[in-house]
Amino acid sequence: MTDVQSARPETHRRPRMSGIGRVLVAVYGVLALAALGRSFVQIVAKFDEAPLAYTLSAVAAAVYVLATVALVRPGRGWYRVAWATIAFEFTGVIVVGTLSVVYPALFPHDTVWSWFGRGYLFIPLVLPVLGMWWLAKHRPLAAESRGASGADAA
Repeated sequence: MTDVQSARPETHRRPRMSGIGRVLVAVYGVLALAALGRSFVQIVAKFDEAPLAYTLSAVAAAVYVLATVALVRPGRGWYRVAWATIAFEFTGVIVVGTLSVVYPALFPHDTVWSWFGRGYLFIPLVLPVLGMWWLAKHRPLAAESRGASGADAA
């Protein structure tokens, strides 16, 4: 008799949330909570003082929340969302960071991304680079994008 299970091809799933991936998600989660709290207080208490800065803080918070969720969720769709949010985050940090240094009058109050994340120990500058590196190393397997029948996705 043959063992049916041994006849099946063995598929090795790479764990998405192990090692550095867990640390990355934890840091994104903490940053999401910090940015959400900061932007909420800023918008509620003193939005009229620096509307651009406080709106950008809220955008950063939304990006961090979405990136955290996308990093945790399996599948190609969430993988793409993670890439998009982290690339947007990196662009935001570079653009807002540069503008806050070159034209400080644009940001009378700091945003999460001002001075390249100086108020957050430059974590907003380093985190997307680590996130993009991690995503590049942990691409979803082709089988994850297929249906349960194993048929090729169109």
